[in-house]
Amino acid sequence: MNPTIIYLPEQTEKILAQLAAQSDKSPSEIIQEALQLYWINKPKKRSKCIGMRKSRIPNLSERVDELLWKE
Repeated sequence: MNPTIIYLPEQTEKILAQLAAQSDKSPSEIIQEALQLYWINKPKKRSKCIGMRKSRIPNLSERVDELLWKE
């Protein structure tokens, strides 16, 4: 693991110390868990075609090439 320096506002540092004391974990473990949860819960980019069924185009499946490849 590589060491990383982060700068925290004083209030955030106090909260981190409290969380570490309450959970018997080191501040770095708390930060690692928070980053993992952030990454897991971060909205992922979706393909443009998702949601096309709501387009109200009745013949969408028949016109897919025309609609996707038009300039």
